[in-house]
Amino acid sequence: MDTDPTTTNPEFYRTLWENDDVRVLEYRDVPGQETTPHEHPNTVMITLTDFDRRLSSGGGSRDVTLPAGAAVWLPAQSHSGRNTGSTPTHTILVELKHSTAADRPASLGPEI
Repeated sequence: MDTDPTTTNPEFYRTLWENDDVRVLEYRDVPGQETTPHEHPNTVMITLTDFDRRLSSGGGSRDVTLPAGAAVWLPAQSHSGRNTGSTPTHTILVELKHSTAADRPASLGPEI
């Protein structure tokens, strides 16, 4: 099963730049939209808008609220997400390719 977010949810994720070590993604959605399950390696996320979302993984879920202009570390993880707020989400994700969710226990979101 392909778990790359640009394949599972191309309507939300767009590759901005990539080399052998790093991939930079843009993510956009609107209230009520949700992603299918997918994986990210270790990632730095930069929020361009305020947003609220529910991240789900392994039968659990976690609500996350972040302001615009935040930069947060996301350990490698597998999840799905739903925009639970009243505003669109717009973020930039800098993925470190040489790490995977298999390297770490499941996590449900930002390490703030």
